[in-house]
Amino acid sequence: MIHKNSYCLYYLIFTLFVSSSLMAQTSEQKSLEAKRERLQNEIKEINRLLFAEKKEKGNVLDQMEALDQRINVRQELIRVTNQQSNLLNRQINVNIRSISKLREDLKILREDYANLIQKSYQNKTQSNRLMFLLSAENFYQAFKRLQYMEQYAKHRKKQGEDIIKKTDELAVLNRDLVTQRKSKERLLTENTKVKNELFGEIEAQKNLLRSIRQNETKYSAAIAQKRKEARKIDREIERLIKSAIVSTNKKAGKSGRTKFVLTPEAKLVANNFSANKGKLIWPVEKGIKSQGYGVYADKLYPGIKHRNNGVTIATDQGSKARAIFEGEVIAILTVPGGSRGVQIKHGNYISTYYNLSKLYVKKGDKVTVKEVLGDIYTNRFDGTTKLKFYLYQDSNRLNPEDWIYQL
Repeated sequence: MIHKNSYCLYYLIFTLFVSSSLMAQTSEQKSLEAKRERLQNEIKEINRLLFAEKKEKGNVLDQMEALDQRINVRQELIRVTNQQSNLLNRQINVNIRSISKLREDLKILREDYANLIQKSYQNKTQSNRLMFLLSAENFYQAFKRLQYMEQYAKHRKKQGEDIIKKTDELAVLNRDLVTQRKSKERLLTENTKVKNELFGEIEAQKNLLRSIRQNETKYSAAIAQKRKEARKIDREIERLIKSAIVSTNKKAGKSGRTKFVLTPEAKLVANNFSANKGKLIWPVEKGIKSQGYGVYADKLYPGIKHRNNGVTIATDQGSKARAIFEGEVIAILTVPGGSRGVQIKHGNYISTYYNLSKLYVKKGDKVTVKEVLGDIYTNRFDGTTKLKFYLYQDSNRLNPEDWIYQL
């Protein structure tokens, strides 16, 4: 009896361990699958928005950035798919161990059940059972023998039910194993395809680099021009923010401050904005991040560093910029030789939407979340439609990728 209890305890612990392990792996598998689908959709959007036939006439810098972005996403997709494959391997191994354990349990149960049936057959007649009761030395012993017979019958019934249950569990695990192996094969096939596409894109990038090197003077001039335009936009954005701080604080009688002096209402807006970090909506209804925030090395001259103080989002022609949160328009951004933009104050946070061709708001307007601010400019040479989005707290730059959901 002690051995039987130990066995039951061991089986319970084993079952709980396998169940919790499978639940954790299933949750992780769902998370990885969602991430893989998102990356696949991102590649489709990159192809649609940055690699359409009409955009092939774009300058080499844009082509290089678009190709580099697609390569990076493919590499991430391969990494995630490998994680899924490895996780499936672990799940398959767990199922194989569980199947082996269930087969052992079934063997033991069937042997026990066969013994029970044999003993039951030997004592099957009603007279045998009656004689067993009547041969008791006293009433108490007869009562205990009756209890034993009832328990024996229940045990026999339970053994039969356990065999059915474990047989069903074994069938389910076998089906799961077949499904998991098919999923693994599918993932490996898809990964091979993605790797081949990646190798092709890396080769295309090398060819593009070779063509660029044949005309380095023109490329260097394009780099210089691009950096000059970026610095011009950055300076104007920061000048307008500092001007807004001075103007707002002067009205509050708090001159000489480098941060916004907030009214109770503005403080509430700022707190709400801060509480939504990582959950703010995109400044466009639909699009992809074509260039992220921060410093990155030039693909041809790694020693040359480029800086993006915001993020660049590629979207469809005809798309509109929209407010990411409620606030007040504090400035209309105009850069000589460039497009226009809108700055919105959310307490002491400032969001800037640049590269607009037409505006629907003016300075002083109160805006609500998702309110349309303007049409995003479409480049007539390469057909790309890109919004440059910036985020500040007072005069300090923030990484929009930390604040916008899944940017």
